[in-house]
Amino acid sequence: MGLSVTNTLTGEREAFEPASDDEVLLYVCGLTVSDDAHLGHARLWFHADVLHRWLDHLGYDVRHVENVTDVNEKIAARVGEREGWDSEADVARHFTEQVIDDMRGLNLKRAAVYPRVSEHVPEIIALVERLIESGHAYEANGSVYFDVTGFDGYGHLSNQRPEDLEADEAEDDDVLAEKRHPGDFALWKADGVSEAAVREHRKHDHDGDLPAGQTWESPWGEGRPGWHIECSAMSTTHLGDTLDIHMGGRDLVFPHHENEIAQSEAATGHTFARYWLHNGLLETTEDKMSSSLGNFFTVSDALEEFGVNVLRTFYLGAQYRGDQVFSTEAMTEAEERWDRLERAYEAAVDACDSVDARAKATDDDLRTAVDDARETAVEAMNDDLNVREAFGALLDLGTAVNRHVERVDAGGEDGADGAVAYDYRGLHRAVEAFETFGGDVFGLELGREAGGDVELVGDLADLVLDVREAEREAGNYERADRLRDDLEALGLSVEDGDDGPEVRFE
Repeated sequence: MGLSVTNTLTGEREAFEPASDDEVLLYVCGLTVSDDAHLGHARLWFHADVLHRWLDHLGYDVRHVENVTDVNEKIAARVGEREGWDSEADVARHFTEQVIDDMRGLNLKRAAVYPRVSEHVPEIIALVERLIESGHAYEANGSVYFDVTGFDGYGHLSNQRPEDLEADEAEDDDVLAEKRHPGDFALWKADGVSEAAVREHRKHDHDGDLPAGQTWESPWGEGRPGWHIECSAMSTTHLGDTLDIHMGGRDLVFPHHENEIAQSEAATGHTFARYWLHNGLLETTEDKMSSSLGNFFTVSDALEEFGVNVLRTFYLGAQYRGDQVFSTEAMTEAEERWDRLERAYEAAVDACDSVDARAKATDDDLRTAVDDARETAVEAMNDDLNVREAFGALLDLGTAVNRHVERVDAGGEDGADGAVAYDYRGLHRAVEAFETFGGDVFGLELGREAGGDVELVGDLADLVLDVREAEREAGNYERADRLRDDLEALGLSVEDGDDGPEVRFE
């Protein structure tokens, strides 16, 4: 069974089939850098990271782009709040650096590009011009708005109709007067201090006038990009007209993602994103974790208190599209689950290091547990990235490893060659499963302190294979066959395939 995902655009579970057989174009809606990142933001980062890692595991080349919104009224509202915050760019730079540090601390795979709005204004202006030329947008007093009634598919993602849309009560009266329809949204904002910006300024208890934010020259006069147009311009610049996957928080379905679809497809004439994956919210009690509500736990504080492994294990407790509750009890459970996995992994590594690889002891229960864990984890991950079930399979394998080690330590018989009767091959395969799913797929830092020679064995096997291939190319087939036989004597089978030889632990 291949990967299937729940596509918000259709509301259906669908088999994932990227446009290219070997490449996936992934865009993740990044953060508006107006405050410290909190655990709600990190939950999206984590699940996007696991998606990236799983696609890697399936053999795809993932081109991952995640934007940074560094031009926004919320950012401008914080100018002057601290020493050195003399401009919108200063504030954005401070929080962008913190975001990068948080991402590094969370052990996230790097995206190919982290585009910033401030660096893509020419592309934004060019996209707005295309929309005006095609009749999908109109200029009013130096601002430009998208005409939602002129795009037939508007509302498909969020199940809304243009005729049902009402004016946003938070919008300025002058903006409402400029619009042809209450649902029309700004692509370009004329220079000037909006009421929305003033409200943001007051939220931070600032006195005095709101400092002016960044502005740029445009065909319609001095101004700033609208919020929605930014993602369309940055994603199409770096990934082309059609994305394979667009991922973001569920709270962005409307209006942000709905508007992205409308403006992108109106400009290009192509499907904007083939699959829309939306992350559920992180809640504290009954409210989502939010900077505006003040009920958030920052990523940096959480990393300091819990550590990256416990935090990632917490996120593994729920599938991406479901909501999750952050609490002391939930973090305690995550710590216990991480400790179980880490201790089982270390027990397997230590046991492998203590026995000769030539030992012939066999534990059928252990080997069956390895096979079951791998099969369950693969099926769970392909089932709409069901990380909770996949992680549970690793914990079940950990139980089997501990049972095997404890039985041997309690007085198991010696192997035929006098070695302690650990099942080396079974344990080694368990270690591989832990490292593949726990390390490579889930991003947990297994083995940082466990040490051990298991990984070294694999590296040495690869080296022997290289030597064997050199002997075969030189026509020394008997030597090559002896090297293969020596590997198999150590419990390593060699399989010659179309892509070259592979070594497997049996």
